[in-house]
Amino acid sequence: MEEANQSVVSEFIFRGLCNSRELQTFLFLPFSIFYLMTIVGNLLVVSLIIADPHLHSPMYFLLANLSFVDFCLSSVTTPKLTIDFLKDNKTISFGGCMSQILCVHIFAGGEMVLLVAMAYDRYVAICKPLHYFSIMNRQKCILLVSLSWIVGFVHAISQLAMILELPFCGPGIVDSFFCDIPLVIKLACMDTHTLGILINADSGSLATSCFILLLISYTYILVTVRLHSKDGASKALSTCTSHITVVVLFFGPCIFINLWPLSITWVDKFLAVFYIVITPLLNPAIYTLRNKEIKNAIKRLVNQHVDPRDNI
Repeated sequence: MEEANQSVVSEFIFRGLCNSRELQTFLFLPFSIFYLMTIVGNLLVVSLIIADPHLHSPMYFLLANLSFVDFCLSSVTTPKLTIDFLKDNKTISFGGCMSQILCVHIFAGGEMVLLVAMAYDRYVAICKPLHYFSIMNRQKCILLVSLSWIVGFVHAISQLAMILELPFCGPGIVDSFFCDIPLVIKLACMDTHTLGILINADSGSLATSCFILLLISYTYILVTVRLHSKDGASKALSTCTSHITVVVLFFGPCIFINLWPLSITWVDKFLAVFYIVITPLLNPAIYTLRNKEIKNAIKRLVNQHVDPRDNI
């Protein structure tokens, strides 16, 4: 009887995004392209910011870290999701599932805090421009980035600690394309209602507190600049539009999943794809298309490779 209470599940089986074999085969190419574009886009942003001295400022330091986190977050789930489109048996080991949960929460939790840090950076730049470089000094930037990683790690460990020792006794079928905690704990051989509430409270408190801080920051920016400038609101919006867009794209699905009382499988899968696959893909495009300095950095990079040929 003692052995029967122990976990006997060595692997989990994903049902994937859909049941249609033809649709899964069709989705393989688009998702492969999405992931390739995510890698290229985010690593291009990181490389540009590291290589171009014109981008060595606090805002771009934070942006480079955001792009790196987006690259990592997408890489935890998207490659397996894409490969599984071609498989009938979509399995993941128990250790692989727990590792996936740990990494998703490290990067997602870290990104939430990093977005708050970027909002703080914009607040200082717009509301206290004369003191910007003294406030957002190198030490402060490193501290903010370090804090994002620490919070993400602590959040992930707290989530994993609550489910790691649960007894799983099969059949181990997860109705998703990755190890999502609410779906995984349903497979435990015990009542997990209270545990589910604790897990949702943990994730919800982090997401909600970060979102409230973001709302306060951007509201204060708009109000402050509007009071000091005739067309201040439009200028503030022009400066912060990229940041606000990314915040909405990332937090919208997260808050909906945590606060919506009903669980509709296809809606949950769509939202999961959106913040794990689509958002990391869109973020580089959002910042690149709306940012003149990034565009100029790309032009300088292109010219460096073109000019030597012109001189021959």
